[in-house]
Amino acid sequence: MDSSPFVGSDAVKDGTVTRADLRRENRRIYRDVYIDRSTTVDAVTRARAAWMFSQGKAVVAGQSAAALHGAKWISADHRAELIWYEHRQPYSAIHIRADMLPSDEVETVDGIRVTTAARTAFDLGRRGKFPQALAMVDALCNATSLRPSAVALLAESHCGSRGIVQLRQVLDVADGGAESPQESLTRLLLLDAGLPRPTTQIEIRDATGKAFARGDMGWPRWKILVEYDGEQHWSDPQQRAWDIDRTHRLEQLGWTVVRVSAHHLRRDGISLVSRVSAALRAAGAPV
Repeated sequence: MDSSPFVGSDAVKDGTVTRADLRRENRRIYRDVYIDRSTTVDAVTRARAAWMFSQGKAVVAGQSAAALHGAKWISADHRAELIWYEHRQPYSAIHIRADMLPSDEVETVDGIRVTTAARTAFDLGRRGKFPQALAMVDALCNATSLRPSAVALLAESHCGSRGIVQLRQVLDVADGGAESPQESLTRLLLLDAGLPRPTTQIEIRDATGKAFARGDMGWPRWKILVEYDGEQHWSDPQQRAWDIDRTHRLEQLGWTVVRVSAHHLRRDGISLVSRVSAALRAAGAPV
């Protein structure tokens, strides 16, 4: 067997495995869907397994669809989601919705029927808390080059859907330039504070015109960068040394760098906003 999920009864029937091998060498993900015990189950694997559970009758949706479209940051432990109109028996391991999907909101990814990127964003942006919905839509846009305007156009044909107000608010601030949920949350914090909307993924060039860095977000007009430092920026000595050299070069070119950590996002957002506001004012921004 390879490392992909498979239907156990089919594998036994065609002689690929015995019933004893199925129990001993594999583990069950969903009813009658198994995978080799040595394989790590990630979000993509879980999405494939859920689709196999449906015997190809369902459409993969929600976070599962986002994972198949290439979006990062989807937890391997998330509850897989399917849209399966004919299914009427509850199955707690998978979130199954009996919705009707227009044909233009479904596509095939690696042989699996999945909601289009726009429909996936439409679903994700309407659910859960606003910050998490924004991070999900940002990640999907980043992975697929999906534009929020395309999702807004689709939403016009579903104007009575639950959560549509939140979706429109999410689309107003969504930005595919965000490369992590923390970057999405940092941008949201700054916007909620009334600061000008930052540009994402800013290319920085040296005096010769050669690009040597890319900033998470900021305001090129005033040469202010806001950078989220993940754990690797502190735990990896080489990364830390590069960060110090990079910041020095940026400052020589007249840029001000405001660094953000997980602590700021969780507990000290006021301090972060204060530092960014002060930097913008000092640079002449109308803050």
